[in-house]
Amino acid sequence: MKTLVFLIISTMAISCSSHRSKSEVVINTNVLVETANCPENGTCTLELMAKKSITFKKDDFGILYPVISEGEKTILKYTYNKYASPKYQDGHYTEIVYAEFDSVLHTTSIENKELEQFKFHFGRLCFFKGETGYYPITRGKFKLEKKGKDSVRIELNFEVGEVPQIVKDFSEIISIKSN
Repeated sequence: MKTLVFLIISTMAISCSSHRSKSEVVINTNVLVETANCPENGTCTLELMAKKSITFKKDDFGILYPVISEGEKTILKYTYNKYASPKYQDGHYTEIVYAEFDSVLHTTSIENKELEQFKFHFGRLCFFKGETGYYPITRGKFKLEKKGKDSVRIELNFEVGEVPQIVKDFSEIISIKSN
């Protein structure tokens, strides 16, 4: 009798559990890693922000800027910070790439105009007049691939024509704790 009850409960538990594809990873928590592949003259980080949403608004000068809020998506943020010279007070230089995905990451391979559906944007933040702000990425290739139970490879190769850029690609495998 005990065996029968155990079998019934086990069967119910298995049938009620969620089933995920072998190519999916669920993002439940924020992940921040310092990347291994970065230009020599700076530092780079890759961040996945869980349960967020991103929109891009325009300021009074028509320059785009990101607004991150609570949501049901996952935001990818890749940041390159160039080492600043202590000689210059306004010598900081940063490049940022943003994108927005569902909370369940699926193996994905997209390029060019398809990047718009994931809100890919490149940001150049510096004191160069007319060469700062955020720009949609519409030329490039993005690939997300599940590498293990809790890890994914994220690759982006892109180009924006509006402003000069240092970072034109990155490829990182990051570990994610999934449920």
